[in-house]
Amino acid sequence: MAFLDRTARTLLLAELASGMVKTFSYMFKRRATVNYPYEKGPLSPRFRGEHALRRYPNGEERCIACKLCEAICPAQAITIEAEPREDGSRRTTRYDIDMTKCIYCGLCEEACPVDAIVEGPNFEFATETRAELFYDKQKLLDNGDRWEMEIAARLAADAPYR
Repeated sequence: MAFLDRTARTLLLAELASGMVKTFSYMFKRRATVNYPYEKGPLSPRFRGEHALRRYPNGEERCIACKLCEAICPAQAITIEAEPREDGSRRTTRYDIDMTKCIYCGLCEEACPVDAIVEGPNFEFATETRAELFYDKQKLLDNGDRWEMEIAARLAADAPYR
C-alpha cells in the first residue's frame, strides 16, 4: 500500500505541485523584503546606535562632567576629563568613547542625569580603519547636532516608560 502511495505521488509530482501553489499564493501578498540602501525599516524608540553628545537649545553642551557614565560603563569604553569654568560649573575638556570596546548596553544613557550622552538612531557607521572608531568630544557633539531631531523625538516617545 505504501509503495503504491509513494509511486502515485512521484508520478503525479504532488510535492512539486504543492510547492508551486505555495509560491503562487505569495505572489499576491505584500513583499517582506526592503530595498535597503534606499528604503529603511522602522526603528524602535529604544534602539541603541551610534553615540552622541547633546546640547541645550542655547548651544551649550549638556554634559556636567559628573562622570557617572564613565563609572557605570561595564566595558570601560568612556574616558572623561573635566575642569571648572570661570562661573564655577564643571565641563568636560575631554570626552572619549572607544567604540571598539562599547557593547551598546545603554547604561551610560540611563546613568546621565541631564540626557547629555545618548545612543542615537544611526546604525550605519562602518569605517575603514580602527582609529576612526575612537570618538572624541567633537565627533560626539557633531553626532548630537546631526541627529538632534530624531534623538529628541525618540526620548519623547520613550519618556512614559522611564
